[in-house]
Amino acid sequence: MRAALGLATALLVGGCAAVPTHPPALPGPANAIAVPTPSPPVPREDGSAIASAAASLVGAPYHFGGADVAGFDCSGLALYAHEVVGLSIPRTAADQQRAARAVPLAQLAPGDLVFFRIRSRGVDHVGIYAGDGRFIHAPRAGRAVSYADLTRGFYARHLVSAGRFWEPEARAP
Repeated sequence: MRAALGLATALLVGGCAAVPTHPPALPGPANAIAVPTPSPPVPREDGSAIASAAASLVGAPYHFGGADVAGFDCSGLALYAHEVVGLSIPRTAADQQRAARAVPLAQLAPGDLVFFRIRSRGVDHVGIYAGDGRFIHAPRAGRAVSYADLTRGFYARHLVSAGRFWEPEARAP
């Protein structure tokens, strides 16, 4: 019993810091949600399509290891929103941070990823910046995909960096 409780606690606390060993279940008609349809790749100068894809998933259930409409963990949500617009990114929050081009927090734009250190020494949570100091994320078991405030409170205290996978085009003079 003690071992089972320890395992359950580890899975809940682990959130999106690890990759699951089994794929999530496919959605059935009773729990289907509206999802964005794949579209042409995001315009290279604008990450707002990534933020829009994430916003369309607000209310989707949390599912550890989830990266599809059956449910999402934090890094699975980032992965899915990027895939919808034709971009491939790594699976875990830590790998996403390492692979992304660093963005100064003062230059955040919709579609950028924001990285947090919540329960470990490394990055263990990620969200998608939506603009106006808000981001979209899959917070934890029992909570649906939602918006959160980046400017104050819990997430402001745990924010460590931001990154980008889309590239602004150079503007002609």
